[in-house]
Amino acid sequence: MTAAVLAAMCAAVLVGAALQRISGMGLGLVVAPSLTLLVGPAVGVTLSNVVAVVTAVLVLVAMRGDVDWRRWGRLAPLVVVGSCVGAAAVGAVREAWLDVVVGSSVLIAMAASAVLARRRRLDGPGAGVAAGLAAGFMNTTSGVAAPAMTAYALATRWEQRSFAATLQPVYLAANATSLVVKAGTGAVPLGALPSVWVCGLVVAAAPVGVVLGRVLAAQVPATAARRLAVGVAAAGGALACLRGLLAL
Repeated sequence: MTAAVLAAMCAAVLVGAALQRISGMGLGLVVAPSLTLLVGPAVGVTLSNVVAVVTAVLVLVAMRGDVDWRRWGRLAPLVVVGSCVGAAAVGAVREAWLDVVVGSSVLIAMAASAVLARRRRLDGPGAGVAAGLAAGFMNTTSGVAAPAMTAYALATRWEQRSFAATLQPVYLAANATSLVVKAGTGAVPLGALPSVWVCGLVVAAAPVGVVLGRVLAAQVPATAARRLAVGVAAAGGALACLRGLLAL
């Protein structure tokens, strides 16, 4: 691994963690597509899962007072089920197809979020079931749970502050489950991961990003940070999808 690739990985984590501290999301949107392009989908998404666990814990400590634990309790089991299904897909699908899954799932979910933002409010358990399963599956296969959860929040008119805070334990459950299931099934062999010191440097960028995000939170509007995350995600998702299609 070259120094340039390592620097790009750390920069992606730094930016993603800062965005997550500012707006409640952004780590997966930035880090998963970026690491997929830099080190491949299987390893990139797994590293994204590790970084997401660390970031979710740090941001949860800061936002714990606004978490809707009741709603989290309804979503978390569905996220776990979706994660298990996603891990099976990771072990069975070719890397080129994973690139396509990573890219297209990000783009489709973001498009769905935009459409749902213009529709009437959805009530009933169906939206929550679909969002939880989709978030878990997408998080394991592509490292991105936020688009599915954002679509659910837009459809149900979930208040932004509570939504941003509740996302953190959702991310924690989704990414921890993804890592446990991948390790247990051998979907991503440990030997495929970068060296310990490389992983350590990449993960260490997360708390630095959270601290930076705390400083910037008073300066940068959450909407602006979210637009940046969506823009980076769209570019990364499109490039990952294109790379996968060219490799088929």
